[in-house]
Amino acid sequence: QVQLVESGGGLVQAGGSLRLSCAASGSIFSINAMGWYRQAPGKQRELVAVITSGGSTNYADSVKGRFTISRASDKNAVYLQMNSLKPEDTAVYYCNARIRASTRVASTDYWGQGTQVTVSS
Repeated sequence: QVQLVESGGGLVQAGGSLRLSCAASGSIFSINAMGWYRQAPGKQRELVAVITSGGSTNYADSVKGRFTISRASDKNAVYLQMNSLKPEDTAVYYCNARIRASTRVASTDYWGQGTQVTVSS
């Protein structure tokens, strides 16, 4: 079993900062990409940022220059530093990881339970 546990969401005023954390635990042979997605009410889930095992990153245009994704491979963890937050960043943020549980199985996508980020104007 693999679990992703997120933390760090909350309520913040526009212009403020939050840092999200996500740690993977359980049966893990290797982790490929890790990332963050978000879903606002009435909208589809969208990619926020992703980081590969090699450290390459990709960001949604709407967060470039404001958000930074990082990874601690020794802790099977991924982080999202969010600065200059805007009300439109309000959403439930989900951690995602592509994990290979053993050499006998292919990689599978796993999701965290989600953490609420609310930015007030």
